[in-house]
Amino acid sequence: MHPIILFVGYLLITITPLLLGALQNLPPRPLLDEIATGLGMTAFAILLVEFVLSGRFRTISGRVGMDVTMRFHQLVARTALLFILVHPYLYSTSPFGTPLPWDATGELTLGLDTGSLITGLIAWMALPCFVLMAIFRDQLPYRYEVWRAMHAIGAVVIAAAVTHHALEAGRYSADPWLAGFWFVLLGLALASLGWTYVIAPLRQARHPYEVTSVRKIALKTWELALRPKRGDALDFEAGQFAWITLGHSPFSLQENPFSISSAPAERPDIRFVIKEVGDSTRRIGDVKRGTVAWLGDAHGNLTLTGRKAKGIALIAGGVGIAPLLSIARQMRAEDDPRPMILLYGNRVAEQIVYADELEGLSGRPNMEVVQIVSEPRPDWAGRVGLIDRETIGQVFGFEDAAEWLYILCGPPAMLESVEDALLAHGVAGNQIVAEQFYYD
Repeated sequence: MHPIILFVGYLLITITPLLLGALQNLPPRPLLDEIATGLGMTAFAILLVEFVLSGRFRTISGRVGMDVTMRFHQLVARTALLFILVHPYLYSTSPFGTPLPWDATGELTLGLDTGSLITGLIAWMALPCFVLMAIFRDQLPYRYEVWRAMHAIGAVVIAAAVTHHALEAGRYSADPWLAGFWFVLLGLALASLGWTYVIAPLRQARHPYEVTSVRKIALKTWELALRPKRGDALDFEAGQFAWITLGHSPFSLQENPFSISSAPAERPDIRFVIKEVGDSTRRIGDVKRGTVAWLGDAHGNLTLTGRKAKGIALIAGGVGIAPLLSIARQMRAEDDPRPMILLYGNRVAEQIVYADELEGLSGRPNMEVVQIVSEPRPDWAGRVGLIDRETIGQVFGFEDAAEWLYILCGPPAMLESVEDALLAHGVAGNQIVAEQFYYD
């Protein structure tokens, strides 16, 4: 789906409660009371849509990239948190169920019962903890799988508490149309959870894979090769990634996203480049041949589909070579006539993967591989330094370089630096495609 359509749709969903409230023509209240209610309703809509944003739906992330979708998910969650924390302090009326002694007419009382006060307080206290645990996930003493379970359960608890609070305490949510809107959004949120944790694993269970090889290809870097035990292999485009579950049930929370390094033309074999960086990847070398594996759908925006350019520039940092290698391999398999330059940076030469294959790629017509190392050995004969503005100018300083397509994958700092360098050299923003894997 086009990004503009997604944004407009998201905006319409989040302001619909305000429109439905305005159409009720209730007697006006003090301005701050209306702002407080508006913030609360908008935050509620945002929270329910968050379930869908995190549901790995290709309809949503296919055109913008999963990393952009997840960063937007993080940003709007913090926005909803701010709205929810602020909104009770803006009311000029008392939240209690019975009028205070100086409010004989009850005009200064919201009239909340005990239940709605409790659920509102639960959401108000739980959401900051929920968001902070997501922001500082890497610092928590829990494995990713434990955090993920806590995140899903916490989201359901908060959604249930806010739903009860809105329906019981909300001035406008008693209206059938607005109440129905909340129930539709809540249904979509729960359906998204059901898809992620039940339907998707059931689909995976029909297509088991097995590990055909695990081999070390560079310093702390491994190649994992899979093949379907029955049926067709995963349908993917060069440059995409997939979630893998190794040696566990497809319903297990022990799954991780890895870039596919093999080309679609190489199916049914599917290969991944995996670096030892965390709890799950630290033991990747211990995975045995024949281990059962499960693959989720392919995701990712680092593809050539629908993009036209005079040439293809692939710029990789470290393990970011994986999806770009898939693209290079597919171009080789299809005898793509367009010129291609792969610029590949590492800290040390020992981190270079598939050195022989890269040398072979560079020997093909219209294909060139440029390697750069920041901490070289005395016998290193290639470029030395970083993939920075100077390197970009040296490698892509030819006449029609601005008409090429630039596909980037690597550490966030490198991506930012390279994008700035390309823009400074006259490359249009729509000719630069980047994606990174880091999810909170």
